[in-house]
Amino acid sequence: MGLLDKHLGYRAPLDLIRSVGADPSNVRFDAVLSPTEGMLDGRKVILLGTNNYLGLTFDPACIEASAAAVRKWGTGTTGSRFANGTFAGHLALEEALAKFYGRKHAMVFTTGYQANLGVMSGLVGRGDHLILDADSHASIYDGARLSQSEVIRFRHNDPEDLYKRLKRLGDRPGGRLIVVEGIYSMMGDVAPLKEIVAVKREMGAYLLVDEAHSMGVLGEKGRGLAEAAGVEDGVDFIVGTFSKSLGSVGGFVVSDEDDFDLLRIVSRPYMFTASLPPAVVASTLTALTRLEEDSDLRLRLDENARHLFEGLRALGFAMGPQASPIAAVVMPDQATAVGMWNALMANGVYLNLAVPPATPENRSLLRSSVSAAHSREQLDEVLRVFGRLGQEFGLLPKRARQASA
Repeated sequence: MGLLDKHLGYRAPLDLIRSVGADPSNVRFDAVLSPTEGMLDGRKVILLGTNNYLGLTFDPACIEASAAAVRKWGTGTTGSRFANGTFAGHLALEEALAKFYGRKHAMVFTTGYQANLGVMSGLVGRGDHLILDADSHASIYDGARLSQSEVIRFRHNDPEDLYKRLKRLGDRPGGRLIVVEGIYSMMGDVAPLKEIVAVKREMGAYLLVDEAHSMGVLGEKGRGLAEAAGVEDGVDFIVGTFSKSLGSVGGFVVSDEDDFDLLRIVSRPYMFTASLPPAVVASTLTALTRLEEDSDLRLRLDENARHLFEGLRALGFAMGPQASPIAAVVMPDQATAVGMWNALMANGVYLNLAVPPATPENRSLLRSSVSAAHSREQLDEVLRVFGRLGQEFGLLPKRARQASA
């Protein structure tokens, strides 16, 4: 018996996807031309699946800061933050993040995934209780496993169910940490954070919000859902990533908690991973400054997100519950989703194919992520392609076919 035999149940679905066309696990870009365009199999495509929310991957100031850092500091640190991997830039980035969020403390990880692994496994352990929204990201579930705490799931975006599950714990010993996301990465829906904070306070729990997809997107200053909902003082820990709005890679946590620095020695993903390269730190710092100083980025992003979401819904596609930079089109089945995804790429639109078991309620989705850098012409072209292919695949109601004919 081979070590991979336990995964053979995935073989047939993967072979089916490959038989139709491209394999989403093996898409290779020939070139990336800008935040919104790339070359794929010799064709220019509109990039609509990159999470590049503010379009900063090609920002001239970010590129120059990165180039200057690599010339001065070299290509990498070759060690963890606990060893030789703390440079001046790492401390400057943590100070800037703490200031941006108005918190006392910040801690930077090498990836956003590791931030969830390291923070949750450091905050709770055996004998504690980790209460997760059922639609939480894989990194949250893996952080829960690493923590060895008791994991309790509550129904997605359901504060009443959260309250009931906390109530059932009664006087049992152990800490209680609630974990939710600002914007959920598959459907683009937003957590009811005011209500969740109210439950947290009544039940004496702690609250962590993963703002990976909402940093730079929500709130007047771009601090995320906690800011937008007016409940920043009710959130104990904010986790986020640099690989969305800030256009690089890495993760972080900010908090006002006493003894915060103990996380640096109890978080194994932090202790035993080489730190971020200086070039990444420099571009991230510059991108954070751009986020703070240019509110037009968020305004353009919001306008573009609403334009695509409302346009797809007007055509007749089944959409997620609300407009956000993540626009998920619900497909009737996986075969249709795979066929439509391939047809979109062939017609110059690249987005994400999301299929079970990685999706809520085992739905098959075509997931777009809008950028502030998209032009209105690009988004209108995406809508035209969606409308035409929707007719060809029989996905649109009769009135939508007539309207787009």
